[in-house]
Amino acid sequence: MAAVNALVTGGYAPLTAMVLASRGFASPKQAHRYLTCDEALPSPFHMTDMDLAVGRVRLALSRKEKIAVFGDYDVDGITSTCLLTHYLRGQGADCVSYIPGRLEEGYGLNPIAIAQLHEEGVKLIITVDCGITAVEEAQLCKQLGIDLVITDHHECKDTLPDAVAVINPHRPDGGYPHMNLSGVGVAFKLAAALSGDQNATLAEYADMVCLGTVADVMPLVGENRVFVARGLEILKNNPRPGIAALMAECSCSCDNITASSIGFMLAPRINAAGRIGQIELAVDLFLTQDAQEAKRLAQGLCELNRQRQCVESEIFQQAVDKLPSGKLPEAVVLADDRWHQGVVGIVASRIAEEYCCPTFLICLDGEHGKASSRSYGGFNLFAALTTLSPLLESYGGHELAAGFTIHRDQIDAFREAICDLAGEYYAEGGPRTVLEADCVVTPELLSIRGIDSLRDLEPCGNGCPKPVLVMENLTIDRISLVGNGRHTRLRLRQGYHTLNAIGFGMTPQSASIEPGDLVDVAFIPQVNEFRGERTVQLNIQDIRPSCNYDCAGDYRCYRKLHSGTLSPEEASQLLPDRTTLAAVWRYLAGCGGDHIQETPDCLCRKIVRKAQIPLNPEKMLVCLDIFKDVQLLQMQRLNKHLLIHLADSCKKADLQTSQTMQKILQVKES
Repeated sequence: MAAVNALVTGGYAPLTAMVLASRGFASPKQAHRYLTCDEALPSPFHMTDMDLAVGRVRLALSRKEKIAVFGDYDVDGITSTCLLTHYLRGQGADCVSYIPGRLEEGYGLNPIAIAQLHEEGVKLIITVDCGITAVEEAQLCKQLGIDLVITDHHECKDTLPDAVAVINPHRPDGGYPHMNLSGVGVAFKLAAALSGDQNATLAEYADMVCLGTVADVMPLVGENRVFVARGLEILKNNPRPGIAALMAECSCSCDNITASSIGFMLAPRINAAGRIGQIELAVDLFLTQDAQEAKRLAQGLCELNRQRQCVESEIFQQAVDKLPSGKLPEAVVLADDRWHQGVVGIVASRIAEEYCCPTFLICLDGEHGKASSRSYGGFNLFAALTTLSPLLESYGGHELAAGFTIHRDQIDAFREAICDLAGEYYAEGGPRTVLEADCVVTPELLSIRGIDSLRDLEPCGNGCPKPVLVMENLTIDRISLVGNGRHTRLRLRQGYHTLNAIGFGMTPQSASIEPGDLVDVAFIPQVNEFRGERTVQLNIQDIRPSCNYDCAGDYRCYRKLHSGTLSPEEASQLLPDRTTLAAVWRYLAGCGGDHIQETPDCLCRKIVRKAQIPLNPEKMLVCLDIFKDVQLLQMQRLNKHLLIHLADSCKKADLQTSQTMQKILQVKES
């Protein structure tokens, strides 16, 4: 409370002060340092090899050598390519841009591209957002007499490419203070070093740096925070013709544009060009100065995005159909000859979120496959792929997203090995599904003025997320479906306060709610504007039954039970007594209907609230396994939910004969 008072005294509104205090800021000075968008930018020359890169580029300019900027096909790569190409052409350079075809060439510098650029007379290649693993390609450039400057932000491997300069904030021999720059952030630093005026260069290119930084989900702290704040100002007041046209085409208002607008509205449409194989649409959009041409290109990107959505839905269903029945593995590894390489990354992200595990989707082509992967629950993909590199032909990426190529014959071995690594990680870690909320609030704090004060936290994104607040013991007064039944509107009540809420992608069935329920909600507070009227709305992130008992807990012991690594002490914690078994069974038997479908956490809280006994989710799951063993019920996992069918006959069963019960007793007594 002292921190909140200090922050309020320092000028922050009470609600904002509570959020900042929950994030560990005890004084206005600390908070200002965290939120400032005016931090002085470090010199580009603090990056290792920047002086070498600048010297070689200036030599190319003086000799009028042909330069190629070689990029990547996502938003970060496209903005990197366009920024550096535009800057070099402005300096009079004979400069071409080259972004490889995702389907034909794949990611990164490759022999096909190098040969073509050599034929075109290119003497210097500058990579942006790629190149840090291009060891063999760097050798090919040397053989052909092409100099190579690499700018990248991906993780470094043990061996760096032999290039004129390798600029990467992750270099182990570097000392740059901000390691988490995007690819376009690193490209900007090169342009700034060449210009000699970093502030003027940022004023010209902050919009591109902002787009790439947000789209690549870089932490919005330090230098990135400056980039995004300056870029949003340009997007609000004076966007480039192409970006202005794209914003208009997808109804993204200049007045209210935020980092979230970029992430959810602009970035997917720009990315669609690379995913569907028409990258020139996005490049031309950034570089054009013609408003009519910009409108045509923006319409084309939006149409490509619609095509991408259709392909994504089809692949998602095909992937789900391939999932094994019963207990899901610790990691999902699926392969298919039909899948579109440009779209599987999005599908992998959806599956990882819905099934709560790292996901690897492999597009097969003959004897080889290209994979896109997405993490879940903090599992480090890059480290895992490094460990399993003997099974792979090549790999690269980040902790949270990575790609690799693999021979068809190695897929089964990779699946087994990655599941083992994920199993070890989750056995030692906490729960996989944790929603981090800032603080618990009361309805009185949710005024329009209070919510407006949260703008002090902008720009919000990775590293500085939008505030997630919690309110407890709310009664659901009313439930209605909107958006063709895809979303749910709620009216919530606590005392004389009523609040409107919406759950996007949430249905009453998926949330297991009905009118009259007493619930806790985690939400992002919003001010909804409709026909000139501003009202408070809760954007629900999660909802659970209210409960007076603490029934929190992770699933570590439960996973160890199934992996055979449970200790006697942990077995004692898991073993349910008769009272617990009876309480769980009475709740299930009293539910009615032909089945029960709940998330484990919600089911546990409902049982606890009904029985008024302490219980955690993993002990509840043990009870369910015991009942399943003796055929009192059937149970399967559906995404995050349990689907439970009680047996038709209610004959008595000897719970001591349960395999689960016997296994726990044996470990406990060992």
